[in-house]
Amino acid sequence: MKEVMEASHAVSEAVKSLEPDVIAAYPITPQTHIVERISDFVANGEIKSEYMRVESEFSAISACLGAQATGVRSYTSTSSQGLALMNEVLFIVSGMRLPVLMSVVNRALSAPINIWNDHQDSISERDTGWIQLYVETAQEGYDMTLMQAKISEDKRVMLPSMICMDGFTLSHVYEPVNIVEKAEIDEFVPKYEPLHAVLDPKVPLTQGPIGFPSHYMEFRNEICKAVDGSLDVIGEVMADFNKKFPNQIPKSRPEEYFHIEEYKTEGADMVLVAMGSVCGTIKDVIDEARKKGVAVGLVKLITYRPFPAKLLAEKLSKFSKVGVCEKAISPGLGGPLCNEIAGALYEANERPKIRSFIIGLGGRDVKLGHVEKIIDMLAKDIGNKEEWMY
Repeated sequence: MKEVMEASHAVSEAVKSLEPDVIAAYPITPQTHIVERISDFVANGEIKSEYMRVESEFSAISACLGAQATGVRSYTSTSSQGLALMNEVLFIVSGMRLPVLMSVVNRALSAPINIWNDHQDSISERDTGWIQLYVETAQEGYDMTLMQAKISEDKRVMLPSMICMDGFTLSHVYEPVNIVEKAEIDEFVPKYEPLHAVLDPKVPLTQGPIGFPSHYMEFRNEICKAVDGSLDVIGEVMADFNKKFPNQIPKSRPEEYFHIEEYKTEGADMVLVAMGSVCGTIKDVIDEARKKGVAVGLVKLITYRPFPAKLLAEKLSKFSKVGVCEKAISPGLGGPLCNEIAGALYEANERPKIRSFIIGLGGRDVKLGHVEKIIDMLAKDIGNKEEWMY
């Protein structure tokens, strides 16, 4: 069933179908529309979830931690400063191997205070042990929210995950979304069954104990192995989803897109790499550039954590020039995504020219002209290794 709806509400519809046992909600712009719509579902009796109105984002993630530790599915959503406030508990959730589900509606971090979109909030949490997937459209936001439950709760993974959606530029935009019947989703996403014993006095269990120096490194190593191993599971789940719900796949998108999506890369001499809704703008510019004979394509990164280093190196090594367009900056380093891609190419002993283009920080509009300039600079080797596109 196809409906035109706000992208935030599309995520709410997916959460409704998953029907988490516990939903912890705290409002923060621009994610508030997600939990507001979910509260309507609970109030109307459409889902039987326990809806907790907590006093902060720290409390929201803590409530999810406690709920998940008892053996039930839990969900929350947040943005920006709210995600930063969760930082301490994010490490605890992943360290306890609790598959908490979260939606992150990306927004810039203060100061100066800014409520508009960039990716600095979620990129800042890349080392917490959470799976991170980035979406371009409302449909992808809906689809990925369904998939994240099956990915996180897989017994080979058992890790928390966040689906990252651009604030306002996507979250508040109305687009056609194909909604799947709940019965079909129930077949695709099985009921959550905890791997560990639930908190029960009759079954004593210690969760999150002290880790002495003699054992702490082993625990961290296990988490790293789990995150790396989730790459295969994510691919499997995406393949299963595409097979079960073929109508969810736009004709413009390859049927098999796992971790990345390639757009008009065939015959291209150079490519841009990006994440999130800006990929739609880039695709429009590439369409026009192709008409003018400019051989350029796009590699859209969906899976950011775990980082698909080998896949990216394999795909990008066939191009002479790579331009990484990212809505994040690491002061003292530069574009974090560009540096990670450069590292992947180095490990693979591949050396295409790679350039970093910092775009859209603090919600600055990324215009067609910006992308056109990036393509021109990449083609002509103009400018510095890293360029800020104002």
